[in-house]
Amino acid sequence: MEEKKNILTYEGLKQYEEELENLKVNRRQEVAQKIKEARAQGDLSENAEYDAAKDEQRDIEARIEQLEKILKNAEVVDEDEVDLERINVGCKVKVKDMTEKEECEYKIVGSTEANSLKGKISNESPVGKALIGAKVGDTVKVDVGGNIFKYKVLEIQRSN
Repeated sequence: MEEKKNILTYEGLKQYEEELENLKVNRRQEVAQKIKEARAQGDLSENAEYDAAKDEQRDIEARIEQLEKILKNAEVVDEDEVDLERINVGCKVKVKDMTEKEECEYKIVGSTEANSLKGKISNESPVGKALIGAKVGDTVKVDVGGNIFKYKVLEIQRSN
């Protein structure tokens, strides 16, 4: 079975590469030192520092594995070549929420990179799916749990 491609912007790719490098180079050594210091204290059966360091080591290794998998299957969107006629991954869009009568700005990214608190919505989210392919002036309908929201596309621009 072929694994799903992780669509990333160049910014997202760099962020994941930097995190992976930091985990491998710095964090692994820090945790190894904590384990070494905890071992030096003697009895490991009741050593909370040792247990905490081993848990941290497990978490770091799991994150490294996750990041390596993301990067192995990464498909990077060249934001300089994004077509600004229609919304796609790598675009920044300004829309008007027709219900709330307010303007919102979103960056359309792959699901791996999505972070709604930073205005990055996934191309697989209900709003992202509805916006993909829309042009300036289009109004799209989004069904979120039975509630219908309408967004009018005001502007499409490069996100970088």
